Amino acid sequence: MPCRAISLLFVASSLVAISCSGSRTANSSVAIQGAGATFPAPLYQKWFADYHAAHPEVRVSYLSIGSGPGIELFTEGKADFGASDAAMTDDQIEKVGGGVQLLPMTAANVVLAYHLPGFSGNLKLSRDAYAGIFLGTITSWDDPKIAESNQGASLPKLKISPIHRQAASGTTFVFTQHLSAINDAWKRGPGRGMTVDWPVGTAARGSDDMVTLIQKEPGSIGYLGYGHAEKGKLPMAWLQNKSGEYVKPSLESSQATLNSAPLPEDLRGWVPDPEGSDSYPIVTYTWLLVRKHHGNPRTTAALKDVLKYCVTDGQKDCEALGYIPLPENVRQAELQAVAAIAP
Repeated sequence: MPCRAISLLFVASSLVAISCSGSRTANSSVAIQGAGATFPAPLYQKWFADYHAAHPEVRVSYLSIGSGPGIELFTEGKADFGASDAAMTDDQIEKVGGGVQLLPMTAANVVLAYHLPGFSGNLKLSRDAYAGIFLGTITSWDDPKIAESNQGASLPKLKISPIHRQAASGTTFVFTQHLSAINDAWKRGPGRGMTVDWPVGTAARGSDDMVTLIQKEPGSIGYLGYGHAEKGKLPMAWLQNKSGEYVKPSLESSQATLNSAPLPEDLRGWVPDPEGSDSYPIVTYTWLLVRKHHGNPRTTAALKDVLKYCVTDGQKDCEALGYIPLPENVRQAELQAVAAIAP
């Protein structure tokens, strides 16, 4: 049996075990199972733990396995909700019985974190430079295309070791969608997707593994969520945006990006190459995926209350963990969408 099939079988078995465990608790209890993106996992795990502390009768279990596997388990009915950094496509939604409501929970920068011994400044990477690194056309940290953006800095003659995600990943989708928007060679070659045929690099099994590999490998660089990079104490590059400015990944630069591209009514939206001189170039919402008609009245009522908590009181936890609170207009639209979810 292929490794991927074994992995999904193990995850599905874990969800069944969680469900059975929940069924052995008091009759008034509700067990909700979710699975998906690693990118927002620290925030989701805090939300669900805090909600359980205030509502002991409701236990939300979340398996951080990646956006692609999460969408699969949700589609197959093996999870009450999925989670993805890439909004589901129309084709994916059509496969889900009961209809799907996509709910953005937070947003964050996708950063390029690196391990560059002896370099203590703010590394700046032009669009050509970071696209070239992941295309494999720029292979040393002292390459002129990197040096020209870092005048006066001492860049080592050290091999660049790109790191990318292994399994289907929403973070990969966001990053490759951006690369496709800014670089014709990337668009014609690997293109965009949750998985692509990477020209170079080492594969990481998830966001935590990405942090570990970057920490261990001098000369390495990889893409991941701001919160994971910050927690791992990894330096993050300033990236050149569409206006030609080099922008530090921060709450302010992320909010500038989101303000440049409001979400449509269905709450699905992408910002592959944002406008604005203050905008950080790679920012994404991350979504929970729920059925519009769940089928279980008690689980539906509990899930709706959990979602309301995440969109309201839970937003106060975003910044401390490296995420961006939802804009007020998005929160209000989302509360209306949650209210419309039915058993």
